[in-house]
Amino acid sequence: MGTRILNLPLILPLTGLFSLAMLGPALHAFAQGDHSVARVFFYSAVLGLVLVTVTGLALGGRGRGADAGVRDLAGLFMAYTLMPLLLALPFYEGLETTSYLNAYVEMVSSLTTTGATLFTDPGRLTDSLHLWRGLVGWLGGLMIWVSAAAVLAPLHLGGFEVSAQTEDGRAAQRIDQFRRAGSARRIARHGAQLVPVYTGLTGALWVMLLICGERPLVALIHAMSTLATSGISPVGGLPNAGAGVAGEALIFLFLGFALSRLTFSSDTATAAQAGLRDDPELRFGLGLVAAVALILFLRHWIAAYDVDEVRRLGRALAALWGTVFTVLSFLTTTGFESAAWGAARDWSGLGAPGLVLMGLAIVGGGVATTAGGVKLLRVYALYLGGRREMERLLHPSSVGRAGQSPRRIRREGAFIAWIFFMLFALSLAVVTVLFATLGQDIEAATVLAIAALSTTGPLTQAAAGAPIDLLGMGAAAKLLFCAAMVLGRLETLAIIALMNPALWRG
Repeated sequence: MGTRILNLPLILPLTGLFSLAMLGPALHAFAQGDHSVARVFFYSAVLGLVLVTVTGLALGGRGRGADAGVRDLAGLFMAYTLMPLLLALPFYEGLETTSYLNAYVEMVSSLTTTGATLFTDPGRLTDSLHLWRGLVGWLGGLMIWVSAAAVLAPLHLGGFEVSAQTEDGRAAQRIDQFRRAGSARRIARHGAQLVPVYTGLTGALWVMLLICGERPLVALIHAMSTLATSGISPVGGLPNAGAGVAGEALIFLFLGFALSRLTFSSDTATAAQAGLRDDPELRFGLGLVAAVALILFLRHWIAAYDVDEVRRLGRALAALWGTVFTVLSFLTTTGFESAAWGAARDWSGLGAPGLVLMGLAIVGGGVATTAGGVKLLRVYALYLGGRREMERLLHPSSVGRAGQSPRRIRREGAFIAWIFFMLFALSLAVVTVLFATLGQDIEAATVLAIAALSTTGPLTQAAAGAPIDLLGMGAAAKLLFCAAMVLGRLETLAIIALMNPALWRG
C-alpha cells in the first residue's frame, strides 16, 4: 500500500500528508474550546484527503515510472505553488478577517521556510493558527531534507552539482545504477532514515525549552522553526519568549544542523569528506560566524570606548552573545534575533546593520539542509578557485593540492558555483526592479528581493530602516513575493532544468 502511494505523482502524497497534518490544529482548537476553528481544519483535512483519493483513483495506477527525477522536481514545484491553495483554506476561514490572497502568501512563506508574516501582531491569530503556521513550516523543512537526497541529488541540483557525487558518496559513474532503484524507492528509503532524526531533534529541543520555562505551544513552535530554519514565532520573536538566554543557547546549538548535512546524515555527496571535523561547509560556516561576530563586536567596543562603557563587562558579554547568536541565525536563514541584539546596538550606538544581515542571508547554510541562500559549499568552491588563481599569479608553474575531491571542487565546482552565483545575482536584480516597478522604494525592494530569494523572511522586519508592511502591499507585489520565495527555495538551476526539453525526453 505504501509503495503504491509513493508511486503516485509526488504532489499527491505531499497533499495527503499536509491534509493529515490539519488534524493537529483541529484537535488543538477543539481542546481550547474554539469549535469553529476546529471544524474548519477538520473539514479542510477531509477535503484534501478526498481530493487526493479521487485523483489517485482517476490515474488508474499509472505511476511516475522507474526513473522520474525530473517529474519529481516538477512535483516539488507544484507543491510550492498549488498546495498552498489548500493550506490557506483553513487559515483563511479560521481567521475570518483577511483575504484569501493574504492567507495564500502566508502559507507559501511558511511552506518555503521563509517565515515572513503579514500579521506582525501575534495577538491577531489564535494559538491554533500559530500552530498551523509552525507546522507547515516544519513539514516544509522535512520536505527539503528528504527531497534533497531523493530528488535533487540524482539530478545534481541544489548544490550537489559542485561536488558531482552520487547520493551515497560513490563515484559519479555509478549514478545510473543508483537511479534504476526508482524514484519511489529513493523517497521511501531517505524518508525512513530522516523522519525519525528530524522528529527526534525537534522533540528534544521542545523538551529542553520547556525545562527552561517556555510555554508548551511557544516551545513547540520555536523548536519546529529552529529545525526548519523558518523563523516562525507565535510571540513575535525570541525577545518575547520565556526561555531566556538558556533557551537561546539551546536554539543556537540546534542551528548548527543547518550548517552541514553531515551533522545529521551521511546519505549524500557531502559525505565524501572524511568526517564532520574535516567538512568544509561546517568549518567555513563557523569561521564566517566567528569573523563577522568579531568585527561587529569590535565595532561595538570601539564605539563604546569614547563613552566609558568598556568597564561594564556584563553589557560587553551581552553584546557579544547577541551578535554571535544573530549572526548564526541569519547565516542559516532562520532570522531569529537574540534578546540581547537590541541591547548590543544601543550599547554601541550602532543602528541595525541591514547590509551585514542581508549578506549573511545571501551566503546561506549548508547544502541539502533547510537553509536557503547561495549555500556554503558554493561559496567555499569560489574561495578555493579564487585562492588557486592568486597562487598561479605568483607561481604560474605551481601544482595545486592533491586529492580528487578538492581538485574537483576547485576546478569544475568553482566554475559551476560561479554560474549559479551569477544566476542568483541576475534573479536578485530582476526581482528588485520588479518590486520597484510595483511601487516599493529601492531599499524596500532590495530587502524584499533578498528576503524572498534567500528564504529569510525576518529580514523584512530587521534589515530595512523601518519594518516593511507586507500586509499593505498590492496584490501584484504579494504574488511577486510568492514567486520569488518559490524561486529561492527551488533555486534557479532547478527551474531551468524544468524548462529543458532534453530532460523530459524518454
